[in-house]
Amino acid sequence: MIIAFSVTPLGVGEGVAEPVARAVRVVRDSGLPNRTDAMFTTVEGEWDEVMDVVKRAVEAVAEVAPRVSLVLKADIRQGVTDAMTSKVEALEHHLADTGDGATAVSE
Repeated sequence: MIIAFSVTPLGVGEGVAEPVARAVRVVRDSGLPNRTDAMFTTVEGEWDEVMDVVKRAVEAVAEVAPRVSLVLKADIRQGVTDAMTSKVEALEHHLADTGDGATAVSE
């Protein structure tokens, strides 16, 4: 399964980088495949291990924020592994296709 989630500390002012870094550290330390961008952190693994990581990430932020908001989106497909990479590769393949059967070459 893949989960994309965002943890937002509330009640800490405008600067949220340090509390959010606490959540991202939990994800990175988990050893599960993950990726962080400006809006979400994506993590891949089995249900129990991924949900445990999300819970611990929220708890890490809650240690320094009086309130925490969590947004979560999940893609649940049994038996699928490495979907974080393969989904992007499939998209890039289609983007490289010029529509006439040829593939665009980047320089």
